[in-house]
Amino acid sequence: MAHRFFIADVFTDRPFTGNQLAVFPDGRGISDRAMQAIAREFNFAETTFVLPPKDPKHVAYVRIFTPKSEMQFAGHPTVGTAAVLTRMRRVDAPATIVLEEGVGLVPVEIAFRGDALYAHLIVERAIEVPAVQPPPGGAAAALSLDPSTIKESWFANGGVRFCFVRLADRAAVDRAVLDRAAWTKHFADAWSSQLYFFTGEKQQLYARMFAPALGVEEDPATGSSAVALAGVLAGRLSAAEGSFTWRIDHGVAMGRPSVLEASAEKRAGKVVRVKVGGATVITGEGTMEIPAGY
Repeated sequence: MAHRFFIADVFTDRPFTGNQLAVFPDGRGISDRAMQAIAREFNFAETTFVLPPKDPKHVAYVRIFTPKSEMQFAGHPTVGTAAVLTRMRRVDAPATIVLEEGVGLVPVEIAFRGDALYAHLIVERAIEVPAVQPPPGGAAAALSLDPSTIKESWFANGGVRFCFVRLADRAAVDRAVLDRAAWTKHFADAWSSQLYFFTGEKQQLYARMFAPALGVEEDPATGSSAVALAGVLAGRLSAAEGSFTWRIDHGVAMGRPSVLEASAEKRAGKVVRVKVGGATVITGEGTMEIPAGY
């Protein structure tokens, strides 16, 4: 049976940049096995399958697959799928819609800026920061960097777990290369195996991300990590009230420049809301034949 799909570039307003996403706007009739096989076939960081919502008040139930496994939540698939559904006129913008995902309900704000379509996912649950710390020296070894380039590291979870590593400068971020043996030793069985490394002190950050356990050697843009990062950074600020924003440039080193917009709102000293999003462009569409019974 033939199933229609779209290819979208997420966190960019220019084709052939940003983070690629395959979206199947009608995933009915596609088995779990076929969904995983399709994700491997595209070999993008993620592929999504849109299904009818469990609650008719919501727009859709979205399943997200990496080349290796299903994800309960992810940033660029959420943002990109919402944008594709809007371009298909299944959603009218501006609007705030709700997508059902494995993690639960995910609100998404959608709006046009001129001809460009932007979507921002909203997270209102607390960012998890565990007591366990990344292994000393492990991040430097896994990233093939001198330990002197590591300013700090921590684990956090805004829907997906990550190890965050702040590096000394942009040159160190660009110089990093995954040492798989060191990664296996220090991170394969750690609280999180995903390495998100960045630099920047104020409103502008520069980042990369390695996720070999998910079948993603390097991700051009990672929305779920930006959720946790914005939440942690906002929580550290001395101001007890306010809204704080960051621009995150990602994917530059791998030739897929992406721009993520992240913001966090604080009330009475607590982070109560995080928003992450950006523009999405559709670069192609087609159909895929799935063998009967697959």
